[in-house]
Amino acid sequence: MEGRKALKNSVYITQAKAITALGPDLDGLYDGLLKPATGISRVNRFETKECISPYAALVDDLENKNGRSFIFDLSDRLIDQLYGIDKDSILITASTKAGIDLLEKHENSSQKIAPQVFPSSLPSYISDKLKLDHSGFNINSACASSTIAVAQGASLIKMGHADTVLICCMDIISEFTFSGFSALQAMSAVPAQPFDKNRQGLTLGEGAAAIVLMSQKRVDELNLDPLAQVCSWGIANDASHITAPARDGRGLQLAIENACTQAKILPSDIGAFNTHGTGTVYNDLMEIQVIKALFPDKNIVANSIKGAIGHTLGAAGGIEVALCVKMLENKTMPGTVGFTDPEENSQNIFSSQSQPFRGEYILTTNSGFGGTNAAIIIKQVNR
Repeated sequence: MEGRKALKNSVYITQAKAITALGPDLDGLYDGLLKPATGISRVNRFETKECISPYAALVDDLENKNGRSFIFDLSDRLIDQLYGIDKDSILITASTKAGIDLLEKHENSSQKIAPQVFPSSLPSYISDKLKLDHSGFNINSACASSTIAVAQGASLIKMGHADTVLICCMDIISEFTFSGFSALQAMSAVPAQPFDKNRQGLTLGEGAAAIVLMSQKRVDELNLDPLAQVCSWGIANDASHITAPARDGRGLQLAIENACTQAKILPSDIGAFNTHGTGTVYNDLMEIQVIKALFPDKNIVANSIKGAIGHTLGAAGGIEVALCVKMLENKTMPGTVGFTDPEENSQNIFSSQSQPFRGEYILTTNSGFGGTNAAIIIKQVNR
């Protein structure tokens, strides 16, 4: 019976933090998107003349003093926003490249590669800063990394294995990453235009987010008013191609359907959909296919934030979960920056302007290389 009860544990979001090119906190991001504003500009951190694009969305004034990676300055800024983190919290980080900028320093050197290059350095660093009992672990599942991290943390609580889980996700823009996406021909020569007919590809961005998840028991013990509830999640793989999504979006659709089944709701109960929306030709077409299949009556509003803050890689899902908390609170979904000439079947779903939405559920999804797809349904909490 205890096991059966554990499966029913509710999972609540009690803190949601974000740092992006639109500002140092979640309010700055949400307010910037409502304006709408953009954090995309020409890169001045390294030379881009050999790349397809000169554009990215960089966090202001990141520093790499004393030979550290930029990612540790970003981590410090994120940690400074957190409060009251229990020592027994389980820590999950999500990053695809961690301190990869340090690798560039060793390109012409015989020195050993610094351990801070590797993603495993992040949970150790953050747990030490917060004086946690355990060092935690990192999830690297391409651009769905932090979405899966939130799902993993929620699962630990729902199964009764933890009462508090802290998810910290982050990625930075380095010359290595930037040139790699350029070589893949995935980047746009102009700032990204998700779901627009004239889109050319993605624009990279950097950022970080922190999500604190708690069980009902811990929320009651601390007498907290949770921000929202992680209602359910789904993860699936296209098994189609190493970088491109399945054209029919079968993996994404399955992830969403599994999330709906777990939540015991229909897709029609969802009021808003925060899509992955990278601005690449095939990703956006795939997501439109899924919307057509699951929401045939177009009874949903959707957006992408990547035309404003770029694609933040392993941080994308966490930033978007945090943003969904603000959307639910205000029942307003910011518009999609760069969306001016709608792709077929995206009309009346996407908009360049903010849109109100109904109901108590919001869906957020991310997809990544290797065919990975993850979906999370977040539910409004009546306070």
